[in-house]
Amino acid sequence: VQLQASGGGLVQAGGSLRLSCAASGSTFNSYAMGWYRQAPGKEREFVAGISWHGRNTYYAESVKGRFTISRDNAKNTVYLQMNSLKPEDAAVYYCAKGRAGLHISGYDYWGQGTQVTVSS
Repeated sequence: VQLQASGGGLVQAGGSLRLSCAASGSTFNSYAMGWYRQAPGKEREFVAGISWHGRNTYYAESVKGRFTISRDNAKNTVYLQMNSLKPEDAAVYYCAKGRAGLHISGYDYWGQGTQVTVSS
């Protein structure tokens, strides 16, 4: 599988961005998908995850209520809607493929990231 993230950019604090991750392969709808981020000098951290059917979502405490993960299995794409962005949200964002259909199984593959910059 290959994962290609897009949609990053520069936004003012309080603004919004929508990230997309297009996946290749015919088994996209078998796996949970997630978003991670890594800021300079920091470890990569989990941001959000969604089960294979889209009915279950999971979020880091730091983004709850501001970010929304969704997926379109017909388009092999997962999205991350980011609202009320803060300077501390600035990072390279990566989408990830789950080991299985549920978030609890963890993630085993990360694609190339997309840069999100938030100005204060």
